[in-house]
Amino acid sequence: MGKRTPPPEPAEIHEVMLRDALEERYLAYALSTITGRALPDARDGLKPVHRRILYGMRSLSLNPGAVPKKSAKIVGEVMGSYHPHGDQAIYDAMVRLAQDFASRYPLVDGQGNFGNIDGDNPAAMRYTEARLTDVARLLLDGIDEDAVELKPTYDNSGKEPVVLPGGFPNLLANGSQGIAVGMATSIPPHNAAELCDAALHLIEKPDAKSKSLLKWVKG
Repeated sequence: MGKRTPPPEPAEIHEVMLRDALEERYLAYALSTITGRALPDARDGLKPVHRRILYGMRSLSLNPGAVPKKSAKIVGEVMGSYHPHGDQAIYDAMVRLAQDFASRYPLVDGQGNFGNIDGDNPAAMRYTEARLTDVARLLLDGIDEDAVELKPTYDNSGKEPVVLPGGFPNLLANGSQGIAVGMATSIPPHNAAELCDAALHLIEKPDAKSKSLLKWVKG
């Protein structure tokens, strides 16, 4: 019989307190959930799925004046190139961007049945069509001018923006709802004209106090 190979030496074992291990791992999970799904980025007011939808629609040349394309085609482009998650979740996120009762300034111009305020569901993605709105165009404006950092997509087949240039105060204008691990966000929508007046005041007086901005932002 051949000589038996001795078993490998066991790796060095480090004792870690269960509490410390749970805190470390739970924090890593929480940060991933917070930044990846639940809370919007303060710079463009978008969650990753919304940012990828707008960027994917731009890659399909669905500008405000273009002929809208089937929502199924948009969802397929976003899922295949940027957001490897469920197609229905992507479509639901796009539908919300198109509903004028869900967004004060819709980022998607939807054609067809996109649901209503009474709670009726939108039509299936094979029936509806969509394109970008002028507000979405403002968020994307300048993306070809090295205005923002690009990162590799999930499969390293292309690039996607870390954040959109954001030529529109989307976070405050449209507000946002989100829940994460140990925290949540609930930002109401505001009037865009008032926000622009407040921004001009901040440009002139960068040290202006929040209380003084209430002169322009009434809500």
